[in-house]
Amino acid sequence: MMVSVCRHGRFAMMAGSHVALGAAAWLIVAPKLGLPPADAAGLVLAVAGALLPDVDHPKSWVGQRLGGLSIALSKAFGHRGVTHSLLAIIACGWAMQHSRLPRTIIDPLVTGYLSHLAADLLTPAGLRLGWPLKGTWALPLCRTGSAFEPLIVALALWGAGSATGVSPASSLVGLRQTACIVLPKDFFPFCASGHGHGSRAVTADRVHHGSAGRESI
Repeated sequence: MMVSVCRHGRFAMMAGSHVALGAAAWLIVAPKLGLPPADAAGLVLAVAGALLPDVDHPKSWVGQRLGGLSIALSKAFGHRGVTHSLLAIIACGWAMQHSRLPRTIIDPLVTGYLSHLAADLLTPAGLRLGWPLKGTWALPLCRTGSAFEPLIVALALWGAGSATGVSPASSLVGLRQTACIVLPKDFFPFCASGHGHGSRAVTADRVHHGSAGRESI
């Protein structure tokens, strides 16, 4: 597939989509690394890794919660800079090979991180792979909030479930349970509202807290 260089776009994957794609990526990758795919700790770490690249944006979901660190990174490197670059990918590879952290920690973190970059590559905003150069690389297949974004997430979860022998419905339920244990309720309001009102709660939260749902810029 051809990769095009384009100007920095306005749209990127929503944080909630990154959470789902990070978990789906771990379900697929974990067995290939000889690790249990459905382990709750691994899924939590993959989700954390999937949110981590946007630490360089103070208004992102993770940036709002890391405050000063996010502001410092933003001022030093800018958003979608080093954390979304080829240097970050190389660092991920090095970490998997040489980190002193247990593989049960570093592997899901790196998997989630790389899933974020892969997802952002599919948006018009793309990735500054050549950072500190300004060129942005993108396969602009999906705009944030479009009907195609949840389709990509659903297909990823279905593929992850198929690869691990878990049904898509079970994958969604497992992801929901993991998210509700680990993440605050302002991220996934349906954790408190129950199945019947989940979609309305998420929609209302996006309207009221625009950045919380969409910030994974």
